[in-house]
Amino acid sequence: MRTLSLFEEDRLTLPKSIELSAESLRHYGDLYKHWAIAFSGGKDSSATVTLVAHLIETGQIAKPESLTVLYADTRQELPPLHVSALNILDALRERLQPHFQEGGFETRVVQPDLDYRYFVYILGRGVPPPSNTFRWCTPKLKVMSMERELESLRQERGEKFLMLTGVRIGESAARDQRIAVSCTKDGGECGQGWFQHSATGAVADTLAPIVHWRVCHVWDWLLQADLELGFPTFEIARIYGQEVSDGEEPLNARTGCIGCPLVQKDAALDRLIAQPEWSYLAPLQKLRPLYWEVRKPQYRLRKHGEINKNGSLAAKQNRLGPLTLDARRWMLKQVLGIQAEVSEVARSLGKPELSLINDEELARIEELIAAKTYPEKWDGTEHRGDEWLPEILPDGSVQPFLFDNF
Repeated sequence: MRTLSLFEEDRLTLPKSIELSAESLRHYGDLYKHWAIAFSGGKDSSATVTLVAHLIETGQIAKPESLTVLYADTRQELPPLHVSALNILDALRERLQPHFQEGGFETRVVQPDLDYRYFVYILGRGVPPPSNTFRWCTPKLKVMSMERELESLRQERGEKFLMLTGVRIGESAARDQRIAVSCTKDGGECGQGWFQHSATGAVADTLAPIVHWRVCHVWDWLLQADLELGFPTFEIARIYGQEVSDGEEPLNARTGCIGCPLVQKDAALDRLIAQPEWSYLAPLQKLRPLYWEVRKPQYRLRKHGEINKNGSLAAKQNRLGPLTLDARRWMLKQVLGIQAEVSEVARSLGKPELSLINDEELARIEELIAAKTYPEKWDGTEHRGDEWLPEILPDGSVQPFLFDNF
């Protein structure tokens, strides 16, 4: 039996958390005619979008003049999470459109521009897979495309709108620090939602209505929203592999891209394929080792003896750069092989096939490789990364090898 703490009655419950969220939406929402919700398909944004829909449906908050749900589709989400997100969008359209005048509610799927999609950027342009020292994935796959769509929405609405997000304390230490600074600066309270006011000409002000929710509230809401309210959210808990014993605080699980190269252990994918229903996705475990492999020098080009515009020697000599054309062709073959392997089993099981690289992206990759495309300031004439090169000293002189036949 779980022992109650001295302050048990002060512990924030889900009903209390929901009421605080509703108060936050009533207070700040009434200041804006137009709302938008950032939706990624993960547990926090799914909780946010279904909570807002439920509060509007039941009249607990006043609906805005327009509400737009923006689904950030990076094309790198775990396949069942992607399917789940699309199902939630379908449910939202069915349930919320009757509450708005024509055009007042809509959902939009926001994808990166073709040349900035994950595999096009790597295989077409030769940019190495992201790393913790070169983390280009979030800006290119999500931020740039979402900012573009928000700018477009701002022009359509003709005024600044309210952007709702699923940001929540406890999701990451770095994010907690940003929330703490914001709350300290403007006197806000987390229980009233994390509100960020922007300049008058900005695209939107931002509100995080579930910022105060504990992770157990998120899981409880997703189950309740499915079993009692009819939203297709139960699958999210299954995808995360969430199993909570009575009285225990649930795992604050997070998911990233398929085979995320930024982590040592892809716990989300491991949890997923451990479930019999998704075990056929096991070949996806080959992606992360592939990303690590092509970061090695033998697959890349290297700068050597680079001279600045003023004639001085560049500070970073021998730095590794983009993937060679041969490395890109080889990696493309490996990725397409993984895709074919999963899809073959999926067809036999009646499951959705896998699309790591679709036809449009494949055509663009092949076009860019044929054109010998490289990132800015690289042209393919550089040395291979595993080639032994003499050292260039700061004064521009060259330290030759000790042995000519080295």
